[in-house]
Amino acid sequence: MALVRNNGMYEGMPTSFSSMLDRFFNESVNTRNFSGFTPHVDACENEQGFELELALPGVKKEDINIDFQEGKLTISGERRFEKKEDGKRYHMLETQYGSFSRSFYLPDNVNPDKITAQLEGGVLLVTVPKDEQKTMKRQIKISEGSGKQKVNVEKQAEASENGKTKKA
Repeated sequence: MALVRNNGMYEGMPTSFSSMLDRFFNESVNTRNFSGFTPHVDACENEQGFELELALPGVKKEDINIDFQEGKLTISGERRFEKKEDGKRYHMLETQYGSFSRSFYLPDNVNPDKITAQLEGGVLLVTVPKDEQKTMKRQIKISEGSGKQKVNVEKQAEASENGKTKKA
């Protein structure tokens, strides 16, 4: 077994500054895929509901879909690469393009009928209000029982005879 001295340099490290720049620009442009990107999200909760802010610079509102089903809010769309100027060769592209989809599971106390969305300055603000009926505090009274589970329910039956309402 032979000992090899490790000088701390990576074996694939370029030997000159020029070859390092060539490698950097070629790998930056050539290995960049446009298959998708993940927008950054800020999410918060307050007494009224939830707010989601998605960073979507350059995305048009026509390219965004927002769906709510079975407690899952899904925001999807596409950010298109539209730089078609003749005579330009890009040496570096760090901006992400392509389709995206983000899903958020929300609690049962939200009101899906009042969800709103607004796109301004490249930021999508989605507001999900809480349902007041579901968040209201209720006091449950406990009745006394004799070992068996006893339910105290008043029933009022109504029957209609000849157009008059009769209570039984």
